[in-house]
Amino acid sequence: MSGNQPVEPICIRINDAARMIGVGRTKLYDLISSGELETVKIGRATRITTASLHKLVERHKALN
Repeated sequence: MSGNQPVEPICIRINDAARMIGVGRTKLYDLISSGELETVKIGRATRITTASLHKLVERHKALN
């Protein structure tokens, strides 16, 4: 495996997820509680799967 290839993270922190899709933390938590975003608990940390962020954006693109 080459060390020069960028690796896309599988899951990211709450603040990073909010920044990636351009919403605040409150809106992000709303999306989590409504089931639109998938979370993973790793110890005490909550992470958002990047796959669920991509799916969310695709769903909203289809609505426009």
